Amino acid sequence: MMVRNGQWGGGGGRTIREVPFAAPAGVPSGVEVMPFASLRARLPARSMAGPQRPSFHHLLAPTRGTLRHSVDFSAHVVRPGSWLWVRPGQVQQWHRMDDTEGTAVLFETEFLDAPTAALAGLNDPYAPAALVPDDHDAARLRLACDHLAQEFDAFGRLPLTVHTAALRHLLAVLVLRLSHLSTPADRQESALDETFLRFRDAVEEGFARSRRVEDYAGALGYSPRTLTRATRAAAGVGAKEFIDRRLVLEAKRLLAHSHRSAAQISQQLGFSSATNFSKYFQQRTGQSPIAFRTAIRGRTTR
Repeated sequence: MMVRNGQWGGGGGRTIREVPFAAPAGVPSGVEVMPFASLRARLPARSMAGPQRPSFHHLLAPTRGTLRHSVDFSAHVVRPGSWLWVRPGQVQQWHRMDDTEGTAVLFETEFLDAPTAALAGLNDPYAPAALVPDDHDAARLRLACDHLAQEFDAFGRLPLTVHTAALRHLLAVLVLRLSHLSTPADRQESALDETFLRFRDAVEEGFARSRRVEDYAGALGYSPRTLTRATRAAAGVGAKEFIDRRLVLEAKRLLAHSHRSAAQISQQLGFSSATNFSKYFQQRTGQSPIAFRTAIRGRTTR
């Protein structure tokens, strides 16, 4: 599982530690299913206050009480019937779980086959963390999760290769259902808009090189107005705001997670100087880069 040799520790408060997946001895590597009670027992108290960056997926499904969890510096309140999906590379922060029960499914992307990973969008950096299914979907997700948990607990009842294959198929059902929850028709239409998808992919590849909508419009063959209209329909913000939010998120991750100086981060993100980066960051977050780093790392030492 994820906790071994204190790997969920605070790392002395210096940076957010990478957290690798480590399966328990004697079980298939790549996936683990456990109740929240077992999860609490494996999380050192000091780590509950500090941000961490896992290299594997977390599917968190409370069944009693309220789960409070932060993903990429955004707080989420997850109630029974809803789910939280934390993806590899995202910065997460645990909060107290004393009065919360539920199921945690932890898995590496490579545990699932490539077609399933593609259909489920496992590598989609823009996929939502909080998922609120309707009653119809919630019942089927609970059934899929329970079936997966039962198979995980039945280790040794089947040959290991068969047991592993069963877990892989059952996990595939769960992630496919989660990634294709029912949404209103207008959201479905905007989510499939080719203009926005092309722009989103271009931003993901190029946000450190350009923050200008005009550059993306020219490269993709659209007008800036078309990109703004498509982005607002799909993401609820204009194209420039979409670029800025992605860049700020990357800046926060680097400030929280890496040893790089603000000057080094500014250069990595394409700014002409650390001063320009600092002004840009403060205008959009209300904090200087150094103040943000100090605040986020201070949480790891409490």
